Amino acid sequence: MRNEKLDLRQKRILVTGADGFIGSHLTEELIKQGHNVKSFVMYNSFNSWGWLDQAPKEITKQLEVFSGDIRDPHGVKQAMKGCDVVFHLAALIAIPYSYHSPDTYVDTNIKGTLNVLQAARELEVEKVVHTSTSEVYGTARFVPISEEHPLQGQSPYSASKIGADQLALSFYSSFGTPVSVIRPFNTYGPRQSARAVIPTIITQIASGQRRIHLGSLHPTRDFNYVKDTVSGFLAVAQSENSIGKVINIGSNYEVSIGQTANLIAELMGQDIEIISDDQRIRPDKSEVERLWADNSKAKALLGWEPTYGGVEGFKRGLSETIDWFTQAENLRLYKAGIYNL
Repeated sequence: MRNEKLDLRQKRILVTGADGFIGSHLTEELIKQGHNVKSFVMYNSFNSWGWLDQAPKEITKQLEVFSGDIRDPHGVKQAMKGCDVVFHLAALIAIPYSYHSPDTYVDTNIKGTLNVLQAARELEVEKVVHTSTSEVYGTARFVPISEEHPLQGQSPYSASKIGADQLALSFYSSFGTPVSVIRPFNTYGPRQSARAVIPTIITQIASGQRRIHLGSLHPTRDFNYVKDTVSGFLAVAQSENSIGKVINIGSNYEVSIGQTANLIAELMGQDIEIISDDQRIRPDKSEVERLWADNSKAKALLGWEPTYGGVEGFKRGLSETIDWFTQAENLRLYKAGIYNL
């Protein structure tokens, strides 16, 4: 299939959620490639830009930052004025937090996405890349998981993302809004929140703990290094073939949480004992037992494939992640002894 490409160098780009884990990496890469970028960050009284505050000076001096709230349609539309391409990453993503505060997930993930779509339609934006998640698939009914897999809302978080995804696709079907849905599997890497399992393991070990507290060990995941996820975003944005489609971005490598913990310990040269912590275990019917990405659609439509795939790629990605987290100035940003929702 011929892959017609959108030249991002000629475009004005907005990144929502630019202050977050993946968003900050994407923003930095876009700026490194010479693109014209506006970063939408969550307004706060500290004037913090989230992870963009940690970016190198050569990046921050080129940043245009818009502080706002994705839940506010007026601010969202104001931020999007004059932009040609929108990467929509702003979302609440922590699954445990969604159990006791689900209303905020509807407002942020569903209403926030509606705000972006409405503004894109009215402003005639050329491309919207909407961020989904592998959690929308729930426990795998077949593997590897293709984009045709049934959607299962096993947590309020995943239900809100299913709603947001369907809204995005409905705007394509109803109004011809040029929307693409990127569905990354479990992204990991430098700057990730300690609510995620890989930073949880690394920060506990790096802080001197040898009895490592985790939730369920048997579920499997398809971990995708953040550099591969970012390259996936760029490939989706540039491709005309992606419009109106859902595309998995995953490594096509399945590994259990327990295996991941032991591999990290091995790479860090430590012997650990894993302690099952009840507060970290999801309700039985809410636990996603198995995720394993079929990334053949991304290869066929975009020409994208992971550079950190397979066990060796996973080890390389983990090593880079460990290197970042074990730097004292980074490790001190995390509370390793406290369970992070």
